[in-house]
Amino acid sequence: MALACSGCAVAPVMMNTALQNMTLDDAKKVVTTGSNMLTGATREVTPQEEVALGSGVASNLLGAAPLLKDAKAQAYVNTVGKWVAQQSERPDLNWHFAVLDDNEVNAYAAPGGYVFITRGMLVSLRSEAELAGVLAHEVGHVVAKHHLKAMTSQGFLDGVKDLGGMFMDKNGGTIPGVDPRYVEWGTKAAKAGMQVYARGLDKSDEFEADRMGVVLAARAGYDPFGLPAVLQSLQAVNPDNPGLALMFKTHPPFGERLDKLALAMGADFDRFDKGVTLDKRFKSQVSMPKR
Repeated sequence: MALACSGCAVAPVMMNTALQNMTLDDAKKVVTTGSNMLTGATREVTPQEEVALGSGVASNLLGAAPLLKDAKAQAYVNTVGKWVAQQSERPDLNWHFAVLDDNEVNAYAAPGGYVFITRGMLVSLRSEAELAGVLAHEVGHVVAKHHLKAMTSQGFLDGVKDLGGMFMDKNGGTIPGVDPRYVEWGTKAAKAGMQVYARGLDKSDEFEADRMGVVLAARAGYDPFGLPAVLQSLQAVNPDNPGLALMFKTHPPFGERLDKLALAMGADFDRFDKGVTLDKRFKSQVSMPKR
């Protein structure tokens, strides 16, 4: 999931492009990991399997939306994201944060510590506190294993054999270097995983990530109202805006999310009124124009 279209919703065309761009190494990684997960579906996924699956999903998504060629912005987002992640219950994950060169307003996460924010989302923000809130929401998804749980649900396990067929067709009936017995099971992982992003997460997962996001931002020393401020800004955008259409379709209404946050935050967060927003620093690091 995600915040805006966040975390969690990838347009069908993006999903198809990602699958077509999937490399043989990516296929091996996801097939092997997926087969282990599927043949042992009653046990808990190991941290190593989580990271391997997340790496495969992240590679697929990067095949559809390249990294933004702005070293300054990339370093800045990484610094803020990793600081926020250190405040979470999973600080020891090898966290990765990156900006995608995509004008859609979006942010999302993959299992194992992969967090992405689009250029469109980044330039729509007004302060470092808002950036921290968006990234903290995505960190919340990873910490709570929302995508991982969705990927290992029965729907995922029943998932998609045609991706395995695609790779077998491209490679003479096999995937070199992978036990053929894995293909029928393991290759379900990649496409089924992408489908989780295409349809979005459950409402309850989004609400939980919102709550976790404001807590993590506060722990990191930021104004915890950065995330609600982003939601308020997005709520004011015309729902017919093509850059936001998928977000409106796959996520709870912003008003509902704000109401849930108001109940969760109450007066408890008033003591964090000295949390920083760092507007000027944000503007100095994110100087790219809107497209």
